[in-house]
Amino acid sequence: MDGILTADLTALDYPPFFAYFEWVMSLFARIVDPKITDLNNLKYDAWSVIAFQRTTVIVTELVMAAALLRFIRGSADKTMQTIISASILLHPSFLIVDHIHFQYNGFMFGILLWSILMAKEGNKLASGILFAVLLNFKHIYMYLAPAYFIYLLRSYCMTPQGTPLPKQFLALANAVILVFAVSLGPFTIMGQLPQLLSRLFPFTRGLNHAYWAPNAWALVTMLDRVLLKVAQIFKPEIINEAGVQSTSRGLVGDTVFAVIPNVKPIHTFIITVAFQLIWLFKLWRVPTYKSFVCALTLCGWTSFMFGWHVHEKAIMLVLVPLSLMAADNQAHFRTFVLTSVAGIFSLFPLLFTPAETLVKLVYSVIWGSLVFSGLSRRVYEPPSSLPTFVIDILEKAYLAGFIPLQLFVTTFPIFSGRNSKTSPDDTGSKGGMDFLPLMLTSVYCAVGLVWAF
Repeated sequence: MDGILTADLTALDYPPFFAYFEWVMSLFARIVDPKITDLNNLKYDAWSVIAFQRTTVIVTELVMAAALLRFIRGSADKTMQTIISASILLHPSFLIVDHIHFQYNGFMFGILLWSILMAKEGNKLASGILFAVLLNFKHIYMYLAPAYFIYLLRSYCMTPQGTPLPKQFLALANAVILVFAVSLGPFTIMGQLPQLLSRLFPFTRGLNHAYWAPNAWALVTMLDRVLLKVAQIFKPEIINEAGVQSTSRGLVGDTVFAVIPNVKPIHTFIITVAFQLIWLFKLWRVPTYKSFVCALTLCGWTSFMFGWHVHEKAIMLVLVPLSLMAADNQAHFRTFVLTSVAGIFSLFPLLFTPAETLVKLVYSVIWGSLVFSGLSRRVYEPPSSLPTFVIDILEKAYLAGFIPLQLFVTTFPIFSGRNSKTSPDDTGSKGGMDFLPLMLTSVYCAVGLVWAF
């Protein structure tokens, strides 16, 4: 353990079940190439490493594929559900984050989809157990926990009239406690639980990630940059000097604003809970499967919009459950299109080499063309009034704006002399305008995601 801590302090920020999962993977990795599991060989990148990681990512995604296939078999409209299931399985976010970055989000979203499927089929105890297991694989799914809590409490632990069902409540509570006991019990016994929690909830990392997640705080941070320029001209005495470089250098750390009052974790928590209570109140009153999926999506979206130190990859917590509602009506379809385009584009900086840029652009365009056209034939409705016509035009203009934005992001390194192979996490370390493409990407995507929200 000491060797791991010395090698990489940031690697141990997942719950225990994921560590167990990685340990199982290491058993096979040792057979493929013993050097893969050598803790003193962290930068080892032979073809065997790439082949093993890519293969295991794809194989573990069969968990998600099986859940999506069952969604199709249980659907009244199998054609539409096939389009939705295929869009999730082949989603560009999984290509970008999993197949190239070698993470296992497809596997974990497979557990989430199985949990949602169990809720759809009426097996709510299994749904709750699977979600508890998922939380112990990756704690970011806590974004969705309030919707699960209200839905299971209201629909499983109570009658439709609101009468408590103690037997079912105890069954669910004991099952969830058992899952957490298996996961956290060893750390509690060894007195390491405080250290584990400090890694899982790193509030010292600051409001924004190195590359701003495209949420409300990206717009607030950008506003602070604009107000800073104005204040430097008209009222320099109000400027907080500590914030002049803090939010524009692209480094991980505490975010300090130059003009706007600083945001603290408690502020993000209060705003997030306040918004989530709106969706949860409706779910409590109407605890149906559709209300549950809607509340699940909105709880994830709210946490992404207003959470503390949100990673750009967290948008997948919105994109996946939202896909399940994309064919419900025209409003959901419009939201799905805007959110998908802005959300997928916001992940593009994770692939920054020229070869990867070509792959992400071509694949995403093909995916969007097939999925959007397939769904629009069923649910698209032309604008029925002048306001909706104007909104439709503005939304299409916004979507078209991603073309010049991508051209700028692509050509900026050429004209600025910046290395196109620089990681987003390294951007800004040398000062200057290196952070500009990421800033524009984050802010432009945030506009669409805030509007869709």
